[in-house]
Amino acid sequence: MTVIVVSGTGTEIGKTVTTAAVAALALAAGRSVAMLKPAQTGVAPGEPGDAEEVTRLAGDEITTLELARFPEPLAPNTAARRAGMAQVRPHEVAEAAAKLAVDHDLVLVEGAGGLLVQYDDEGATLADAARLLSAPVLVVASAGLGTLNTTTLTTEALRARGLAPLGVTVGSWPASPDLASRCNLADLPHSAGTPLLGAVPEGAGSLPRADFRTGAVTWLGPDLGGTWDATAFTAQETPPAP
Repeated sequence: MTVIVVSGTGTEIGKTVTTAAVAALALAAGRSVAMLKPAQTGVAPGEPGDAEEVTRLAGDEITTLELARFPEPLAPNTAARRAGMAQVRPHEVAEAAAKLAVDHDLVLVEGAGGLLVQYDDEGATLADAARLLSAPVLVVASAGLGTLNTTTLTTEALRARGLAPLGVTVGSWPASPDLASRCNLADLPHSAGTPLLGAVPEGAGSLPRADFRTGAVTWLGPDLGGTWDATAFTAQETPPAP
């Protein structure tokens, strides 16, 4: 795969850290990597955003590109409208990703919030850019109660648009997972109809780069370049029946 679109089932669920982990594994395999952030919201000019976080964790050799930056932490179309700035269009995202793919082995396109967050006032979403790119979508989900619904809604929305979910990763696996989180590991693949490809531990984003790059191998499965075993992890975490 040359382009992977990374989307979440919501915001603040570990999407950027997961993107960094995928990038770290690709670099370790000798691949050249680019990370595209179509719309960075809630960050002032000069402040580090998600692209800078990916390079901080995974490596300075990653090429990064932001198409737009809006100061308020809102949906991209709302943030652009309130700032009096041009909105991001799906064809701009697809064109930028395609250009990066010419010179890179892997391009990671990280969305803002969930899959259907709007980028412009015509209702365009990250899914529209993924469709133009014919790119698979990696879905980053939360661990706990409610994730079966939001993850399944996301994968159903992808399929309704003719898009293929690459799989699901848990963006922040708790150090002390509750009952729902532990049960969800077994239920997510069935509910969402797509494989579980990894579980990034809570707090991974605070690790030094060397530790992050080493750890990424054990957080993501073979489809993403790592050694994480979904079957073994699920069996280890699934609670016994009462």
